[in-house]
Amino acid sequence: MTNQLTHPKIILDTDPGGDDIYAFLWLLGLVKQGLAELVAVTSADGNVAAKRTFSSASQILNLAGFPQIKVGRGVPIKGEIIEDAGHIHGADGMGNLSHTLPPATHNFEEARYSDEIIIDELNAAPGEITIVAIGPLTNLAAAEKKSPGILKKAKEIVIMGGAFFCPGNVTPHAEFNIWFNVEAAQTVFDSRDDIVVMPLDVTRHLIFTRDMTQAVTQANPESKLSQFLTALCEFMIGTALGYRETAGIPGLLVHDAATLGYLFYPETLMLKRAKVRVETKGEWTLGQTSIDSRPAPKTGANAWVALQVDEDKFFTSFVEDLKHLFTTSDS
Repeated sequence: MTNQLTHPKIILDTDPGGDDIYAFLWLLGLVKQGLAELVAVTSADGNVAAKRTFSSASQILNLAGFPQIKVGRGVPIKGEIIEDAGHIHGADGMGNLSHTLPPATHNFEEARYSDEIIIDELNAAPGEITIVAIGPLTNLAAAEKKSPGILKKAKEIVIMGGAFFCPGNVTPHAEFNIWFNVEAAQTVFDSRDDIVVMPLDVTRHLIFTRDMTQAVTQANPESKLSQFLTALCEFMIGTALGYRETAGIPGLLVHDAATLGYLFYPETLMLKRAKVRVETKGEWTLGQTSIDSRPAPKTGANAWVALQVDEDKFFTSFVEDLKHLFTTSDS
């Protein structure tokens, strides 16, 4: 009998992004506790351009004390990129704070592409690695196109994306990560029948407040990491209030962190089995995700979709795990 893995091995596919950074730091807090292994960070084009998300990932790893973790460069998007989210996350994706952090030490020009890292890591450890995808799904789709069937070798794929019974955030119907590359999203949903989805339906309930940030950083408020998170929090609160995302509550939506809530605290979420479809051609509905809720027999389900979240339990665990990254921080 083989021994069960004691902690999950994770590839984080991300396009930092303010809420990406909160999820990123939560994961590193879990790594620091010995509860997870971060195999690689595969940066993606999304909230800001690929070169910037790569540098941001490198800076976060260095700031948090994990410079040895490899970082992949995002696979280029085919065609014209219509719009990024720099107006939400800052021109650098980090609340315009990247200049306050130690410089990136990973080299973009020499880095391997993210899809190559995904393929190699999944082939080296089939059935062992969970992919947590919190940006557009370009890298995952590129891996699947280059090596058909490769995504089935992941233990699990957990994504933040979609909007089912609520409005979108980039258009009236679409959520940003899906909308940014709809063909990639469809490729990923077609790759296996158990994609786990954290949509806006639950993430819009996840408001990380200023008080939570203070609770996390209070043990070492003068560290560079604490100062960065405090400043990022204030920047993101400003944009959240400006875009009326939090009903006037001074906080930011930590959409991407829902993926880690599912992986490490599954009791905080309720999920529904469904067949997710992505609108890839609509003039007004491009990027919309839909599931069929009519009372009729259905076949071909390809996903588990989260539709309810216990915010209190979620944030109790999130805050306590984050504290581990800050209490001993020398940054």
